[in-house]
Amino acid sequence: MAFDFDALVSKKKNDPSWHLMLADNAPLIISFLDLVFRERNQRQIEEPEMVMHLDDFLYELREGIEENPFPRTAKEYLEEWTAASKGWLRKFYPNDSNIPHYDLTPATEKVMQWIDGLFLYNFIGTESRMNTCFDLLRQIVQGSETDKDTRIAELKERKLEIEKEISQIEAGEIKIMNQRQIRERFLQFRRTAKELLGDFRAVEHHFRELDREIREEIAGWEGEKGDLLIQFFGEHDSITQSEEGQSFQAFWDFIMSPNSQEKLSEQLDKVFKLEELGDLGDDTRLRRIHFDWVDAGEQTQRTVARLSKQLRRYLDDKAFWESRRIIEILDSIEKKAVKVKNTQPSGTWMQISDSQLSLSIPMEQPLFTPSEENQLISTIKESNREEIDTQKLFNLVYVDTQRLQQNIDNALSKETQVRLAVLLEKFPLQQGLSELITYLQIAENNEAAIINEQEKDSTNWIDELGILREAIFPRIIYCRRGKHGTK
Repeated sequence: MAFDFDALVSKKKNDPSWHLMLADNAPLIISFLDLVFRERNQRQIEEPEMVMHLDDFLYELREGIEENPFPRTAKEYLEEWTAASKGWLRKFYPNDSNIPHYDLTPATEKVMQWIDGLFLYNFIGTESRMNTCFDLLRQIVQGSETDKDTRIAELKERKLEIEKEISQIEAGEIKIMNQRQIRERFLQFRRTAKELLGDFRAVEHHFRELDREIREEIAGWEGEKGDLLIQFFGEHDSITQSEEGQSFQAFWDFIMSPNSQEKLSEQLDKVFKLEELGDLGDDTRLRRIHFDWVDAGEQTQRTVARLSKQLRRYLDDKAFWESRRIIEILDSIEKKAVKVKNTQPSGTWMQISDSQLSLSIPMEQPLFTPSEENQLISTIKESNREEIDTQKLFNLVYVDTQRLQQNIDNALSKETQVRLAVLLEKFPLQQGLSELITYLQIAENNEAAIINEQEKDSTNWIDELGILREAIFPRIIYCRRGKHGTK
């Protein structure tokens, strides 16, 4: 697809990424934002912390230079970068906070990804890229094939290749990658892994754009309220059912699987132990990149949930003011009616049509039913004076929250995270449903815990009557304090 000249002219005038590349202070902006956001995988930074980091960064740049190339203050630079005409930083107020926060915009993320290619290892790996293209085409063809015989034939062909490879290994012919092949594929993995972190900001930005479009449509709505509700729910589904929403949900389901996380950790540990990587294995952040994916994905999930909640509140407020307007109109009608009730117009000013006949068939009438007489007992018979067992009043169910928290801490002392269903296999329920609800309450009050409403787990126990009980509950994952198990 060729680039259109007029489209490029428009991009140069309006695109924030283009403006950033042409900015006089582009090296300052890009190097600082890359340091505080991408190198530390920060998604939100408070304004005082942002100003402090920029002050330190400017001080280091000015040191040893007679003419100050950056005369403005850190606060002034941040105000310029967040201006609507620039769009390189997003300044916003999170819920329950009156302190401004900053985050990168997708436009800035695009520029940084392009600049990565200027400084990354200058080795061009054509073999790994060719294999990636071939694998993608194979997935498309196999995933879209509807003929049963064709798919079976392809699987049998792959089976023969696997059996041939097994036979070669058993015969001692083990083919391994050389250093060039290992480093080539590792560089491609590193580039893709870092680009994936930047994609989350683009997904969040797209969700916010959809939310703003829905709000603008609701604000200018002049039709019926029922049609507005239909329009609202249809547009709300477009956020989660969009291509970005479905792709993100598929990623989130995969990365939140404990098996997937364990497999990723195991493979990363094995890769970074290879001597063939050389200096490429010094990137400690890349070794735990999947935890950064979880943090970024969780931030995106919270953004979608917050937008949905705010959108519903916005719709409720609009319905409230409409109802209030209706009440005001009714009150004004009532006041006018009171004023004119004693000043009726003369002559015939209202006509009532003849009343219709009211037929009453005797057989439709119910038969007489005498009412029951209730006798009031005014005396209370004195019961026998047997002693009443008051111990039952104290036999209430009490769940020891500290004991349950201790079970969680014991499990997290060995693992970075533990699923509630797995925890209950090690520590079975002693008090049934009450104890399970307490576990859920602990997760609700714990910011490090993850609650996935889409996935379900189950557990069972035998109650005091000997009956086997089973409960199904949302997937709960308890994590260590910090970045999901990392410190």
